Amino acid sequence: MGKYQEYIQKLERELKYRNYSTKTIKAYITCIKIFLEYLGSEISSELLLNDISREKIIDFLLYLKSKNKAPKTVNLYKESIKFFYRDVLKNQVEIDIKLSREAKKLPVVLTNNEIKTILNCIKNEKHKFIIALSYWSWLRVSDTINLHVWDFDLENLTIHIKWWKWEKDRITIFPECLKKDIIKLSWLKNWNELLIESERWWKLTTRTLQKIFSEAIKKSWIKKNATFHSLRHSFATHLLENWVDVRYIQELLWHANIKTTQIYTKVMNPKLNNIKSPF
Repeated sequence: MGKYQEYIQKLERELKYRNYSTKTIKAYITCIKIFLEYLGSEISSELLLNDISREKIIDFLLYLKSKNKAPKTVNLYKESIKFFYRDVLKNQVEIDIKLSREAKKLPVVLTNNEIKTILNCIKNEKHKFIIALSYWSWLRVSDTINLHVWDFDLENLTIHIKWWKWEKDRITIFPECLKKDIIKLSWLKNWNELLIESERWWKLTTRTLQKIFSEAIKKSWIKKNATFHSLRHSFATHLLENWVDVRYIQELLWHANIKTTQIYTKVMNPKLNNIKSPF
Protein backbone atom coordinates (compact mmCIF):
# COMPACT_ATOMS: atom_id res chain seq x y z
CA MET A 1 0.00 0.00 0.00
CA GLY A 2 3.01 2.28 0.59
CA LYS A 3 3.64 2.52 -3.13
CA TYR A 4 0.14 3.96 -3.64
CA GLN A 5 0.25 6.30 -0.68
CA GLU A 6 0.79 9.23 -3.05
CA TYR A 7 -2.55 8.45 -4.72
CA ILE A 8 -4.29 8.42 -1.34
CA GLN A 9 -2.71 11.80 -0.60
CA LYS A 10 -3.85 13.12 -3.99
CA LEU A 11 -7.34 11.82 -3.29
CA GLU A 12 -7.43 13.56 0.10
CA ARG A 13 -6.13 16.82 -1.37
CA GLU A 14 -8.71 16.76 -4.19
CA LEU A 15 -11.57 16.10 -1.78
CA LYS A 16 -10.46 18.95 0.50
CA TYR A 17 -10.11 21.28 -2.48
CA ARG A 18 -13.72 20.53 -3.42
CA ASN A 19 -14.87 21.22 0.16
CA TYR A 20 -16.09 17.72 0.94
CA SER A 21 -16.88 17.19 4.61
CA THR A 22 -14.32 15.59 6.94
CA LYS A 23 -16.62 12.59 7.35
CA THR A 24 -16.90 12.07 3.57
CA ILE A 25 -13.15 12.45 3.06
CA LYS A 26 -12.46 9.77 5.67
CA ALA A 27 -15.06 7.44 4.12
CA TYR A 28 -13.73 7.86 0.55
CA ILE A 29 -10.12 7.24 1.63
CA THR A 30 -11.12 4.08 3.52
CA CYS A 31 -13.05 2.79 0.48
CA ILE A 32 -10.16 3.38 -1.94
CA LYS A 33 -7.65 1.73 0.41
CA ILE A 34 -9.81 -1.39 0.58
CA PHE A 35 -10.32 -1.30 -3.19
CA LEU A 36 -6.56 -1.14 -3.83
CA GLU A 37 -5.96 -3.97 -1.35
CA TYR A 38 -8.53 -6.06 -3.22
CA LEU A 39 -6.77 -5.47 -6.54
CA GLY A 40 -3.43 -6.42 -5.00
CA SER A 41 -0.85 -7.65 -7.50
CA GLU A 42 -2.98 -6.53 -10.46
CA ILE A 43 -1.92 -2.92 -9.84
CA SER A 44 1.85 -3.39 -9.98
CA SER A 45 2.20 -0.21 -12.03
CA GLU A 46 0.41 3.09 -12.66
CA LEU A 47 -0.45 1.89 -16.17
CA LEU A 48 -2.29 -1.15 -14.85
CA LEU A 49 -4.06 0.95 -12.23
CA ASN A 50 -5.46 3.14 -15.02
CA ASP A 51 -6.35 0.11 -17.09
CA ILE A 52 -8.45 -1.70 -14.47
CA SER A 53 -11.56 -2.71 -16.34
CA ARG A 54 -15.19 -1.92 -15.60
CA GLU A 55 -15.74 -5.64 -15.11
CA LYS A 56 -13.08 -5.76 -12.40
CA ILE A 57 -14.80 -2.91 -10.55
CA ILE A 58 -18.11 -4.77 -10.80
CA ASP A 59 -16.38 -7.89 -9.44
CA PHE A 60 -15.23 -5.84 -6.46
CA LEU A 61 -18.72 -4.47 -5.82
CA LEU A 62 -20.16 -8.00 -6.08
CA TYR A 63 -17.49 -9.14 -3.63
CA LEU A 64 -18.74 -6.50 -1.18
CA LYS A 65 -22.31 -7.73 -1.63
CA SER A 66 -21.17 -11.30 -0.98
CA LYS A 67 -19.84 -10.04 2.36
CA ASN A 68 -23.37 -8.83 3.17
CA LYS A 69 -22.50 -5.16 2.85
CA ALA A 70 -25.60 -2.94 2.81
CA PRO A 71 -26.62 -1.41 -0.57
CA LYS A 72 -25.86 2.04 0.85
CA THR A 73 -22.31 0.92 1.67
CA VAL A 74 -21.80 -0.63 -1.78
CA ASN A 75 -22.97 2.65 -3.34
CA LEU A 76 -20.46 4.57 -1.24
CA TYR A 77 -17.64 2.38 -2.59
CA LYS A 78 -18.91 2.89 -6.12
CA GLU A 79 -18.97 6.67 -5.78
CA SER A 80 -15.50 6.64 -4.18
CA ILE A 81 -14.02 4.64 -7.06
CA LYS A 82 -15.77 6.84 -9.61
CA PHE A 83 -14.32 9.98 -8.00
CA PHE A 84 -10.86 8.39 -7.72
CA TYR A 85 -10.69 7.48 -11.41
CA ARG A 86 -12.24 10.68 -12.75
CA ASP A 87 -10.66 13.33 -10.50
CA VAL A 88 -7.42 11.77 -9.22
CA LEU A 89 -6.22 9.46 -11.99
CA LYS A 90 -7.83 11.74 -14.60
CA ASN A 91 -9.17 8.65 -16.33
CA GLN A 92 -11.92 9.76 -18.72
CA VAL A 93 -13.45 6.29 -19.09
CA GLU A 94 -17.05 6.50 -17.89
CA ILE A 95 -17.80 4.09 -15.08
CA ASP A 96 -21.49 3.75 -15.88
CA ILE A 97 -22.27 1.22 -13.19
CA LYS A 98 -25.85 1.32 -11.97
CA LEU A 99 -26.40 1.88 -8.28
CA SER A 100 -27.40 -1.04 -6.11
CA ARG A 101 -30.98 -0.76 -4.97
CA GLU A 102 -31.33 0.54 -1.46
CA ALA A 103 -34.16 -0.54 0.76
CA LYS A 104 -36.65 2.32 0.96
CA LYS A 105 -37.30 3.07 4.61
CA LEU A 106 -39.75 5.65 5.86
CA PRO A 107 -38.30 8.24 8.26
CA VAL A 108 -39.08 7.92 11.96
CA VAL A 109 -41.51 10.70 12.89
CA LEU A 110 -42.43 11.87 16.39
CA THR A 111 -45.86 13.32 17.14
CA ASN A 112 -46.35 16.81 18.58
CA ASN A 113 -47.10 15.30 21.99
CA GLU A 114 -43.97 13.15 21.84
CA ILE A 115 -41.84 16.22 21.06
CA LYS A 116 -43.36 17.99 24.09
CA THR A 117 -42.72 14.93 26.27
CA ILE A 118 -39.07 14.79 25.20
CA LEU A 119 -38.55 18.50 25.94
CA ASN A 120 -40.19 18.11 29.36
CA CYS A 121 -37.75 15.32 30.20
CA ILE A 122 -34.73 17.57 29.70
CA LYS A 123 -33.82 19.45 32.89
CA ASN A 124 -30.73 21.25 31.54
CA GLU A 125 -32.02 24.53 30.06
CA LYS A 126 -29.28 24.78 27.43
CA HIS A 127 -29.89 21.20 26.31
CA LYS A 128 -33.63 21.85 26.12
CA PHE A 129 -32.97 24.95 23.99
CA ILE A 130 -30.76 22.92 21.61
CA ILE A 131 -33.46 20.29 21.00
CA ALA A 132 -36.27 22.86 20.71
CA LEU A 133 -34.31 25.03 18.27
CA SER A 134 -33.27 22.05 16.15
CA TYR A 135 -36.90 20.92 15.88
CA TRP A 136 -38.50 24.30 15.16
CA SER A 137 -35.77 25.44 12.75
CA TRP A 138 -35.25 22.08 10.97
CA LEU A 139 -31.57 21.97 11.83
CA ARG A 140 -29.21 19.11 11.21
CA VAL A 141 -26.90 18.25 14.09
CA SER A 142 -23.96 19.78 12.16
CA ASP A 143 -25.97 22.99 11.64
CA THR A 144 -26.67 23.34 15.35
CA ILE A 145 -23.09 22.96 16.60
CA ASN A 146 -21.83 25.54 14.05
CA LEU A 147 -24.30 28.32 14.88
CA HIS A 148 -22.77 31.72 15.64
CA VAL A 149 -24.40 34.73 17.24
CA TRP A 150 -24.18 36.57 13.91
CA ASP A 151 -26.34 33.90 12.18
CA PHE A 152 -29.53 35.07 13.91
CA ASP A 153 -31.82 37.83 12.70
CA LEU A 154 -34.24 38.25 15.60
CA GLU A 155 -36.09 41.09 13.92
CA ASN A 156 -37.06 38.97 10.91
CA LEU A 157 -37.01 35.68 12.87
CA THR A 158 -34.58 33.90 10.55
CA ILE A 159 -31.31 31.98 10.83
CA HIS A 160 -28.60 32.10 8.19
CA ILE A 161 -27.05 28.62 7.94
CA LYS A 162 -23.56 29.01 6.50
CA TRP A 163 -21.13 26.55 4.94
CA TRP A 164 -23.71 23.86 4.51
CA LYS A 165 -23.23 20.94 2.07
CA TRP A 166 -21.14 21.89 -0.97
CA GLU A 167 -20.83 25.50 0.24
CA LYS A 168 -24.53 26.28 -0.13
CA ASP A 169 -25.87 28.75 2.43
CA ARG A 170 -29.54 28.67 3.34
CA ILE A 171 -32.07 30.62 5.36
CA THR A 172 -34.40 28.93 7.82
CA ILE A 173 -37.04 30.16 10.24
CA PHE A 174 -36.49 31.00 13.91
CA PRO A 175 -39.32 30.44 16.42
CA GLU A 176 -40.39 33.56 18.30
CA CYS A 177 -41.05 31.46 21.43
CA LEU A 178 -37.26 30.96 21.80
CA LYS A 179 -36.38 34.63 21.48
CA LYS A 180 -35.84 35.15 25.23
CA ASP A 181 -33.67 32.03 25.44
CA ILE A 182 -31.36 33.09 22.64
CA ILE A 183 -30.97 36.60 24.07
CA LYS A 184 -29.97 35.00 27.39
CA LEU A 185 -27.50 32.65 25.66
CA SER A 186 -25.92 35.33 23.49
CA TRP A 187 -25.72 37.93 26.28
CA LEU A 188 -22.13 39.21 26.66
CA LYS A 189 -20.99 37.16 23.65
CA ASN A 190 -19.26 38.74 20.69
CA TRP A 191 -21.23 38.66 17.42
CA ASN A 192 -18.73 36.21 15.84
CA GLU A 193 -18.72 33.69 18.72
CA LEU A 194 -20.37 30.28 18.73
CA LEU A 195 -23.87 30.44 20.20
CA ILE A 196 -23.61 27.12 22.03
CA GLU A 197 -20.43 25.82 23.66
CA SER A 198 -19.44 23.15 26.15
CA GLU A 199 -18.80 23.96 29.82
CA ARG A 200 -15.11 24.27 28.95
CA TRP A 201 -15.87 26.79 26.18
CA TRP A 202 -15.17 24.24 23.46
CA LYS A 203 -17.24 23.57 20.38
CA LEU A 204 -19.81 20.85 20.96
CA THR A 205 -19.49 17.62 18.98
CA THR A 206 -22.26 15.96 16.98
CA ARG A 207 -21.90 12.98 19.31
CA THR A 208 -22.70 15.18 22.32
CA LEU A 209 -25.95 16.43 20.77
CA GLN A 210 -26.95 12.93 19.70
CA LYS A 211 -26.31 11.72 23.26
CA ILE A 212 -28.46 14.53 24.72
CA PHE A 213 -31.32 13.49 22.45
CA SER A 214 -30.96 9.73 23.04
CA GLU A 215 -30.97 10.23 26.83
CA ALA A 216 -34.11 12.37 26.57
CA ILE A 217 -35.78 9.63 24.49
CA LYS A 218 -34.96 7.03 27.16
CA LYS A 219 -36.37 9.21 29.93
CA SER A 220 -39.55 9.86 27.94
CA TRP A 221 -40.20 6.10 27.51
CA ILE A 222 -40.93 6.63 23.82
CA LYS A 223 -40.30 3.33 22.06
CA LYS A 224 -39.67 4.68 18.56
CA ASN A 225 -36.20 4.24 17.07
CA ALA A 226 -35.76 8.00 16.81
CA THR A 227 -32.49 9.89 16.36
CA PHE A 228 -31.57 13.58 16.46
CA HIS A 229 -32.36 13.77 12.73
CA SER A 230 -35.91 12.60 13.50
CA LEU A 231 -36.59 16.13 14.76
CA ARG A 232 -36.16 17.40 11.20
CA HIS A 233 -38.33 14.61 9.78
CA SER A 234 -40.99 15.33 12.38
CA PHE A 235 -41.31 19.06 11.75
CA ALA A 236 -41.54 18.55 7.99
CA THR A 237 -44.31 16.01 8.52
CA HIS A 238 -46.14 18.32 10.94
CA LEU A 239 -46.09 21.09 8.35
CA LEU A 240 -47.63 18.76 5.78
CA GLU A 241 -50.31 17.80 8.30
CA ASN A 242 -51.10 21.53 8.52
CA TRP A 243 -51.44 21.66 4.72
CA VAL A 244 -48.24 23.63 4.02
CA ASP A 245 -47.35 23.24 0.33
CA VAL A 246 -44.75 20.51 -0.25
CA ARG A 247 -42.75 22.75 -2.57
CA TYR A 248 -42.40 25.35 0.16
CA ILE A 249 -41.16 22.62 2.50
CA GLN A 250 -38.72 21.47 -0.20
CA GLU A 251 -37.27 24.98 -0.37
CA LEU A 252 -36.91 25.30 3.40
CA LEU A 253 -35.32 21.83 3.72
CA TRP A 254 -33.03 22.70 0.79
CA HIS A 255 -33.85 19.49 -1.07
CA ALA A 256 -32.59 19.51 -4.67
CA ASN A 257 -35.26 17.00 -5.74
CA ILE A 258 -38.95 17.25 -4.84
CA LYS A 259 -39.04 13.44 -4.56
CA THR A 260 -36.84 13.68 -1.46
CA THR A 261 -39.43 15.90 0.22
CA GLN A 262 -42.39 13.84 -0.97
CA ILE A 263 -41.34 10.92 1.23
CA TYR A 264 -43.05 12.79 4.10
CA THR A 265 -46.39 12.46 2.31
CA LYS A 266 -46.06 8.70 2.82
CA VAL A 267 -45.62 9.17 6.55
CA MET A 268 -48.46 11.69 6.78
CA ASN A 269 -51.63 10.22 5.31
CA PRO A 270 -54.85 11.85 6.58
CA LYS A 271 -57.05 9.43 4.64
CA LEU A 272 -55.33 6.45 6.26
CA ASN A 273 -55.58 8.06 9.71
CA ASN A 274 -59.37 8.45 9.29
CA ILE A 275 -59.92 4.75 8.52
CA LYS A 276 -61.36 2.87 11.48
CA SER A 277 -60.56 -0.78 11.97
CA PRO A 278 -63.73 -2.97 11.68
CA PHE A 279 -62.54 -4.78 14.81
